[in-house]
Parts: sequence; structure tokens; C-alpha cells
Amino acid sequence: MSLKLGFIALTDCAPLVVAKERGLFEAEGLDVILSREASWANIRDKVASGALDGAHMLAPMALTGAVIAPLSLNANGSSITLSRPLAEQVRALGGDEAPAGAPRTAHALKRLIDRRAAAGERPLTFAVVFPFSIHAYLLRYWLADAGIDPDRDVRLTVVPPPRMAARMLAGEVDGFCVGAPWGAVTEAAGAGEIWAQGSRLWRGAPDKVLGLPAAFAERDPGAVQALLRALIRAAVWADEPGNREPLAEMLSRPAYVDAPVAALRRALVEPESFVLQFHGEDAGYPRRAHALWLLSQMRRWGQIDETVEVRRVAEQVYRPDLYLQAAEAVGAPARGPQLDAEPLQPMFDGRAFDPARFDDYLASFPLRRRPAPVQ
Repeated sequence: MSLKLGFIALTDCAPLVVAKERGLFEAEGLDVILSREASWANIRDKVASGALDGAHMLAPMALTGAVIAPLSLNANGSSITLSRPLAEQVRALGGDEAPAGAPRTAHALKRLIDRRAAAGERPLTFAVVFPFSIHAYLLRYWLADAGIDPDRDVRLTVVPPPRMAARMLAGEVDGFCVGAPWGAVTEAAGAGEIWAQGSRLWRGAPDKVLGLPAAFAERDPGAVQALLRALIRAAVWADEPGNREPLAEMLSRPAYVDAPVAALRRALVEPESFVLQFHGEDAGYPRRAHALWLLSQMRRWGQIDETVEVRRVAEQVYRPDLYLQAAEAVGAPARGPQLDAEPLQPMFDGRAFDPARFDDYLASFPLRRRPAPVQ
């Protein structure tokens, strides 16, 4: 069967690349073309139109469209980067102060923002890869923890991941949150400094999923299982420590991420870095508790309202039943449904999301938005 799958040039597209390069798709009877896309909007539109049969997709994006997510492609890998001038200013205000192993908070940044506002200076500009993304929610969470209103105290803009470094070099953005390797690329170029690693803000944060049109999954369940088997095998291979160096080289090729091997190693090889995972610690399991957390942030920031039945959406889109069937077939079973009943790992501020207490969790945030009224 022939399939065309889209991806964005990011380290976490690794399972698709490994499955292609190591013949795992072919072993399952699949003829897969990988199509490198320019932006997440392209991915969304091409999957919706049928130009792509599926894609490497932002998990929150999957929750807003007519797709299913039968596989989580990775956990961790993102980071918040500040421009060199901004990092120096924040450091001068005590921004480096953080307990060992903990992320730097945005409290010093808050002091700087207040000073700039008092002096009548322009708001700082921060970039995210898409409004519905873990990167947008991690950045918003980090800012709001320090009392920075992400919609009023700073300006948020959308930039495709591979363009982040160029936009910062040009002085067009003061900071951003993006997946690997683009924070490392920016740092290597001397334009910015990785300020907070996503894995330290929230260990095991959900990120990308395999997004498939729901109609395709209903029409050809056998193809879906073949695709999942190949990708789970690829994820297991990619998580082996001895395979991380060749994986960095594989991803560096022009057809894939087209970035320096040294930048790709930052999230794959170097210890105490981004802890990018593809299969270990149940990273591949499409955990509905993750879907509910993402939906909590959509509601927190006014992207959805109370009429959205969040549990129904999580159950329709995230399909652990399909994942478990494929994982069992390749000898890589997950812990299964009990994962969806357990509270998630706590965030850097100590809050842990309990999927059974969705409304209580949301109410615990003093800074949140209401959706704009429909005109």
C-alpha cells in the first residue's frame, strides 16, 4: 500500500525517518513517501484535504481536527530560548537563580518587563510554532507562573520551527519555545541562549503524535496496524543508546532535518539535556490524560469554551486501543489503560494534573482567559 506522510524538520520526526531508512515500512508491505513540509499550517491543511495520508503532528492540533492519534511520537525535546541581549538583561536581574536541577523561572523576566513598560518601551516578542502546540502552552505556563500575562504583557507570534534562528538573528523575536534542534542551532549561531529546557519544566511532556484522518483509519484498519508496527519498532530502535549517534547523522541529511549533527546530538546524546524519548517510559502510548491536559490549557487560554466535551474529544482522538494492539504484536507492550487514570508528573511549579479533577485543576490558575463572545 502506498502512503504519503508529512513531517516538519524536527528531531522528533525520528520514528518516521528511521522506519523509512531502515526498511521497517517496507517490511510491513507499505510504500511510504515522506514529505517535508514548511509549516504546521501546511500539515493541517494537507491532511484535511487528503494531500497527505497522515503526518507527524502537534498533539493539540490533532485534538482540533477530524483525525485520530493512535501513537505518540515523542516526549520532551522542547526548550525556551532567549536572545543574547535579553538573556544578559535577565541574568543581570537575578535570572540565573534556580535550585540545582530546576529550571530557571520567568520572575526576573517579569521585573524586566515591568521596567520596560514603565519606560514606555515596546513589548517583547516571543515566538511559538503554532497557537495549538505544547510549545505555546509551555511558554504561556512559564510566563504566567511569574505573573506575566502572555496576551497582554508580551507579544506572541507564530514562526515555523526551522525559521526560529533566522528570526532571532534578525532581531525580530526576543525569545521562543521550539522543539529540538532549533534552540541548539540558534545557540550555536550566537543568536540566543537556551534558557529553560522543556524536560525540566515538565518531565515527559507530550509533544507530537501520528495524526491520521479518522476516515482512513475506519476504511483500512490493517494499514493502520502495519503503520503502527513499523513506527513502534522504529521508536524502540531510536531509543537505544547505541543508536543515538547514527540517528543524529541520519536526521542531519538534507531530505530530513538538514541541521548540523552537533545540534541534533543535544537532544539525543548529551546527558542531562532534553531527554528526548520515543518509546521509553511509555512515551509512545497515546495517553488520554495528556490529551485532557492539553485541552485544559486550550480552555485556560480561551481557545475553547465550556461547551467542548473534553473527555469525549480525548476519547475520540487518542486511540490507545490501536496502539496496544500493534505494540503487543511487536513485543513492546505498554502499561496500558492505568496510565490514563494516574496523575501526570508535576510541573516545575509543583502542580500535578489529575485527569479526574479537570475543573479543579483549571480553577487553580489565577491567570486565565475566557473565550471571546461570538458576534
